[in-house]
Amino acid sequence: MKITLLVVGKTATGYIAQGIEEYASRVRRYVPMDIRVIPDVKRNQGPERQKVLEGEAMLATITGADYVTLLDERGREMTSREFAMDIDRKMVTLPSRWIIVVGGPYGFSQAMYDRANSLLSLSKMTFPHEMVRLFIAEQLYRAMTILRGEPYHHD
Repeated sequence: MKITLLVVGKTATGYIAQGIEEYASRVRRYVPMDIRVIPDVKRNQGPERQKVLEGEAMLATITGADYVTLLDERGREMTSREFAMDIDRKMVTLPSRWIIVVGGPYGFSQAMYDRANSLLSLSKMTFPHEMVRLFIAEQLYRAMTILRGEPYHHD
């Protein structure tokens, strides 16, 4: 299984970008992982049009064999251990890529919801999209260490 983190727009805050890359490099010790950036859409499009344009760009990078998880406030919440067990199942059952998508500022288009295989929520709280990228990268690393019994996660 390969993990792709699909995001809208570059991470502009330097220390957050460094953190994302640090955790992504740690994840790569266990599984192949890449980060794909969809360019920002001009903000004068209006929220609905912006979601549609971002969705079209995202869908252009997704194949029929990919398993797609949207990070969404309405998604399933899990503990870190539950997330690790979910990844363990995916590593056995997924035929191709697992794409984890962080949407733009207005969320996802209906086409993205229609294509998604699952929704995942990191919290009931709202976070800046750059921080969500960091949080999911760290949780992927944490999950890998849980699965390997390494001393990173503490219950």
